Amino acid sequence: MSKNYLLVFALLSSLIGLAQPNPSYWQQQADYKMDIDVNVKKFTFKGKQTLTYTNNSPDTIQQVFYHLYFNAFQPDSEMDIRNQNLKDSDKRVKGRIEKLKPNQIGFLKVNSLSQNDQNVTYKVAGTILQVALKNPILPGQTSVFKMDFDGQVPIQIRRSGRNNAEDVAFSMTQWYPKLAEYDVEGWHADPYIGREFHGVWGNYDVHIKINGNYTVASSGVLQNPEEIGHGYSTSAKAKSDKNLNWHFVANNVHDFAWAADPEYIHDVLAVDGGKKLHFFYKNNPDIIDNWKRLQPKTKELLEYYETHIGPYPYPQYSVIQGGDGGMEYAMCTLITGHRKFGSLVGVTAHEMAHAWFQHILATNESKNEWMDEGFTTYISNLAENEVMQNGQRFPNEGSYKSYQKLVESGLEQPQTTHADRYRLNFSYGISAYSKGAIFMEQLGYIIGQQNLEKTIKEYYKHWKFKHPNPNDFKRITEKVSGIQLDWYLTDWTKTTNTIDYAIANVEKKKKQRKLPYNVLG
Repeated sequence: MSKNYLLVFALLSSLIGLAQPNPSYWQQQADYKMDIDVNVKKFTFKGKQTLTYTNNSPDTIQQVFYHLYFNAFQPDSEMDIRNQNLKDSDKRVKGRIEKLKPNQIGFLKVNSLSQNDQNVTYKVAGTILQVALKNPILPGQTSVFKMDFDGQVPIQIRRSGRNNAEDVAFSMTQWYPKLAEYDVEGWHADPYIGREFHGVWGNYDVHIKINGNYTVASSGVLQNPEEIGHGYSTSAKAKSDKNLNWHFVANNVHDFAWAADPEYIHDVLAVDGGKKLHFFYKNNPDIIDNWKRLQPKTKELLEYYETHIGPYPYPQYSVIQGGDGGMEYAMCTLITGHRKFGSLVGVTAHEMAHAWFQHILATNESKNEWMDEGFTTYISNLAENEVMQNGQRFPNEGSYKSYQKLVESGLEQPQTTHADRYRLNFSYGISAYSKGAIFMEQLGYIIGQQNLEKTIKEYYKHWKFKHPNPNDFKRITEKVSGIQLDWYLTDWTKTTNTIDYAIANVEKKKKQRKLPYNVLG
């Protein structure tokens, strides 16, 4: 073989290796069709769900599990008991669930469930539904599950709920019976305690029947805008108590969320490529000006992330007032809206970055929370600094300061700790957000900033719409930089070893530059 052929062969081999970082990779598929009938007076709903589940694994599936998230909002639930006993319990949760009355709790009750039109047996344990299959699902096979269920929306406590602190009627997140993820590690049927989650990739076709006075914001694209109005079409429709049937479709996502309120203002901003940004916020004079100013900034944020990570692949993204702070969902975020302008942009910057680092690059948040929260913190700090023209020389300085506090506290746990197993919210938060951001910042120091920027784009290119893990990211980084990084991933995520900085030399220059952060010993 000639030298030229060898050179071409080596080049092709390296490209194939980069494009297929894990040739044996597989993932399951779950396609949902749901019809939801909402009672806005009682805050209840009835649902019919058809779930088409494709087993792309090499395993025979003997049982399946569903998440019933709303069951967490009941006295004596695992979320309730945990927050009663945690030393630094979340103030939004502690002492509130245990006081809920029967008409204030949340629940999901499965009335019937069949597999390929044959009834199956199931049992409920808190927020998990375990289903025994009559007919195992063989590799490559598809099963159709049909379910009738009832739900009650809890008083807003954590992420999901009704009548939040800003009086948004419905924040419908993690609201439906959702199939748990099955991957090379097996089932991820973790009880819900209010932290992270993991979902199966699929397509959603959802009909929401609700009082016509309510405007609905959703993960999906509205299929019947002319019939609905409410800012989705140019034709004005008079509001009415008569129910409307909203039809949404969201393809290639692993989650579906929606919100509704009779006082929503709905604005739409077109961006390049035919995409649209939707904004839903209360008709409150105290916040309208900031929400109007937010819209061009959100467009700039979208452009920043597309430039520095990769193209946003969906036709729309929605910023929705609701929830209890800020939380990312497929094609949208729910955020509280009574904020100063800088805070409003900041929370939008962070949650929008999650559209890439979690809802396109769908890591298992429960086991590798630092990947989605940390990577998001790193890139959103850079984006906010540019979009707001803050002029910070070191936008991630705050992450270093927070991490130093954690190290000095002696309460740090390895980042391999499951998100639900941290002893304190304090250590979880800094480990996931701040230490996760420093992982990226330090990586740029090790492999060079240009290589880091290239790594992020390659990571997005080759792992979008999949479930990458830490090793997958490391392998992309090694191939981009040519540097072996197992030592870095191991020490940083699996131990509590700290950074050992040293001063190699000191040079006097005309203009002294102050160090942008405190070094760690």
